[in-house]
Amino acid sequence: MALLEIKNLTAGIEEGEILHGVDLSVNPGETHVLMGPNGAGKSTLGNVIMGSPAYNITSGTIILDGEDITKMTANERAKRGLFMSFQNPLEVPGLSLEAFLRSAIREQTGKPVRFFQYKKDIEEICKLLDMDESYVERDLNVGFSGGEKKKAEIFQLLMLKPKLAILDETDSGLDVDAVRTVSKGVEHFAKQGGALIVITHSTRILEALNVDHTHVLVKGKIAAEGGAEMVDEINENGFEKWVK
Repeated sequence: MALLEIKNLTAGIEEGEILHGVDLSVNPGETHVLMGPNGAGKSTLGNVIMGSPAYNITSGTIILDGEDITKMTANERAKRGLFMSFQNPLEVPGLSLEAFLRSAIREQTGKPVRFFQYKKDIEEICKLLDMDESYVERDLNVGFSGGEKKKAEIFQLLMLKPKLAILDETDSGLDVDAVRTVSKGVEHFAKQGGALIVITHSTRILEALNVDHTHVLVKGKIAAEGGAEMVDEINENGFEKWVK
């Protein structure tokens, strides 16, 4: 059974429709890449799957692990195992990364956080991402560099252990070293059996991943689908053959 099943999804904002009948199926443990020209609706699709209130679903369904989540809030979807990292993570003054995660894990599991295991997980993930543990005591993303914000997003991903993660331009604006570190965290998540939808213009973050499926989104529709080889084709020739 598919982990995520999207059928005939149409959605948009008050000004108009952006997605026009999108179908997408993701099995447990798979890595899907979503590419396309600017304005194609890639980030919109990610936000609609996550349940952003900025978008309205006018038709279609989103099924997660056999449950219809089409009308659920983002919070309810997160509890059921969805996660999304953003192009520009928000700063939250007065709330430390550690406190945010403790609260999120408690909401996700419905149980008190086991302190010693929690601290052990923090230590292991900080080591993996080459992060000083002092980062978790800082206000969430406040004063963080672009690379630090993206590391903090992947840190959250690894701590929360969702069923499916949507990564929206996670490698955008990062230098080579930061991309390498973030890729290491994403690769670790994938190796633990997590499913991924990677929205990207660049392919640097894909070098560490085993890509199962590639989807090209053009004008709010899936214009083409293929395997990992399609990423190389896009790198070489762009999207011209699908843009009409």
